[in-house]
Amino acid sequence: MNAVSFPTARRHTLHAGTLVAFRHGQSEWNLENRFTGWTDVPLTEQGRRDAVLLAEALRDFRFDRAFASRLERSQETVRIILRTLGQEGIPMEVDSALNERHYGDLQGMNRVEIAAKYGAEQVRLWRRTYTARPPNGESIEDCEARTWRYMQHYVLPHAEAGKTVLVSAHGNSLRPIVMHFENMSGEEVAALTIDSCCPHIYTRRNGMMRTEVRRVPGVSVFEDHLTVPARR
Repeated sequence: MNAVSFPTARRHTLHAGTLVAFRHGQSEWNLENRFTGWTDVPLTEQGRRDAVLLAEALRDFRFDRAFASRLERSQETVRIILRTLGQEGIPMEVDSALNERHYGDLQGMNRVEIAAKYGAEQVRLWRRTYTARPPNGESIEDCEARTWRYMQHYVLPHAEAGKTVLVSAHGNSLRPIVMHFENMSGEEVAALTIDSCCPHIYTRRNGMMRTEVRRVPGVSVFEDHLTVPARR
């Protein structure tokens, strides 16, 4: 069977302003290795600490507006960042278009249990290919379509007006932003690892478009296991 090739997204360029986008801090179900999707699960204490560390890494920014999904883990991460920076007064808009990918029947289930039921390769295809949909769920392509449409209509106009915009996304709603700003194909962005509280910064300075992925020292890295991790 010939491999299917998906077109690379046309690279989006800001003509003004700055966009800072990131994945929320660790949630309770991230810690439990569960598919979370649209389930509203709170941050862990580690997730809250990581949000503070992220804020400290963004002290060189004065934000004009923030955007978050309808899910509390996204909104709480924004609130912690703005409180830490002393910028609580800026408006925050929330919309389900920025929600995590809907995992359908997999939501709430442990990844190891799902891999045992369906096979690790099937779960990998659902998670890391652009068009595959889990039962009654969204593909990465579906998530990309709704997220990027919202970004174009409601978020990017603020940046294009010269503002500095903060976006608290999820692993799969951050992928479309990375895909369009960093000139990736659907296959490439599906395979990309999206770390928590690691900001992707897109800005226009001195007539040039600049891209930065800023690593935050001390932030936890939570891994998605499809097998029981070996004891150390």
